[in-house]
Amino acid sequence: MTRIRKPHLLAGAALTALMPLSAAAQTELTLWHMEQPPHRVERVQTLLDEFNESHPDIVVKQEPQNWGEVYAKAPAALAAGVGPDMLFAIPDFTPILKSVGALTSVQDFVEELDGEHDFIDSAVEAYSYDDGIWAVPLYNMSMNLWYRPSVLDAAGVAVPTTWEEWAAAAETLTADGAYGMGLPANKQLYTDQTVYSVMANGGASEIYNEDGTLRFDNPETVEAYTFYNDMLQFSPPDAPSWTWGEAEACFASASCGMILQFSVISTYDTQAEGDAADLGVAAIPSKDSEGHNTIAYANAVMLLSQDEEKMEASKTFVRWLLQPENYGRFLNMEPGLFMPVTADGAKADSFWSDPMVEKYKPQIETVIENSQNGMLFGFTSGRVFPAIAAISAQNVLAETLQAIAINGKDPAEAVAAGQARMMDLTD
Repeated sequence: MTRIRKPHLLAGAALTALMPLSAAAQTELTLWHMEQPPHRVERVQTLLDEFNESHPDIVVKQEPQNWGEVYAKAPAALAAGVGPDMLFAIPDFTPILKSVGALTSVQDFVEELDGEHDFIDSAVEAYSYDDGIWAVPLYNMSMNLWYRPSVLDAAGVAVPTTWEEWAAAAETLTADGAYGMGLPANKQLYTDQTVYSVMANGGASEIYNEDGTLRFDNPETVEAYTFYNDMLQFSPPDAPSWTWGEAEACFASASCGMILQFSVISTYDTQAEGDAADLGVAAIPSKDSEGHNTIAYANAVMLLSQDEEKMEASKTFVRWLLQPENYGRFLNMEPGLFMPVTADGAKADSFWSDPMVEKYKPQIETVIENSQNGMLFGFTSGRVFPAIAAISAQNVLAETLQAIAINGKDPAEAVAAGQARMMDLTD
C-alpha cells in the first residue's frame, strides 16, 4: 500500500518546532501591588519587561490596586478564582488572606532565599506564625520626622527630641500662613501609621497583652492621643482629609515646617528646591527623649496561586527580583522610601549608585538607622497577633483619633470606645 503523505501536517509540525514559545505555552502571572504613583508603576513595568524578555516561558503583568479597596477586593477576587498570583502587601494584611485559605507556607522557599541573600530577621518574623512563613519579605519602610534646617534655624528652633520640644517647635513655626506640623486625621492607613508612631514613643506600643487580650485602653494610649490631638492645632485645616500625598505636598511647598512620613525625597527633589543640604530627617520625638521608636515593617510578596506551574513561575520571578543587580533598581522606584531587607541588597551597587540615592545618601543612611527601632502594632515583642488584621482593615486607630479631633470626644472615652470596637471586630 502506498502511504499518502500529508505535507500540511508535516509542515505544521516543523513550524511548531521552529517557532519560539507562543503565548499559549507561556505561564502567565498577575501581580497586584498598591504602589500607584506613576513613576513607581513605570519602574515596576521596566523590571517586568526585562524579566519577561529573559524568561520567554513566563509573562508577568501588573495590576496596581489601592489600599482603600484591597482589604475587601483581594479576598473576594481570590474566592471567585480571578485573584492575583502574587500580591505585594504588609504584615497585617497576611492574616486576612490566610484565614480564607489563600496562602500556602513558603518556609522552604524563604529559607532558600535567606541562605543566598541573608534576610533581616525581623522582616521574616513578621510573617512567621502558625508553623509557617506566609510571604517573602521584599522591602522595609520606617516613618521619620522630616524638616528643613533653614526653616528651623530662621525660627531659632532646634530639632525636637521630646514631645514638649516638638509642640513648642510646631507652635513657633505656625506663623505667616505656614503650619509647624503636618499631621493627618483621615480614617486611612496613613493616619493609623502616624498615630501609632506617636503611641510607640509614649509607652503605648503594645496593643495586646501577652495572653492575647487587648490593652489598647490604658493611660499611655490616652496620653498619646491627647498629645496628637493637641498637635493638630498646628496642622492645616484640611488635615482630616489627608493621605500621604497631601502631607508631602504641604512639606514640598514649605507650607508645613515638619511632617511625619516614610520619605519625602522624591517630592522634595522634584517639587521643591531639591537642595539636599536643606533636607533634614530625624527620629520621631519621644515623650521623655530616652528612646525613639517608629512604625516600621517589611512589605512582602504573597504567592497565591494554587497551580503548581504558576507557583514555580512566581518563585522564579522572586528569585530574579532579589538578585542584587535587579533588587536595587526595584527598591529605587521610590528612593529613600523602600529599604533593603537582605544583606547583599544593602550593599548592592544597583541601590547605592542611583543618582537620587547618591544625592541624598546621608538622609537615607539616617532612615536606615532609625528603622532599627521600628515596630508594628500587633507584631511587637517578637509575637504575632493575627487578629490585628481586622483592626487594621477598619483603620480603628485612625477612627479613634477622628472621634477626638472631629467629633470632640474626650480622649479617654474615645480610647475606651476604640478598644470596644476592636473587641467587636475580633470576637
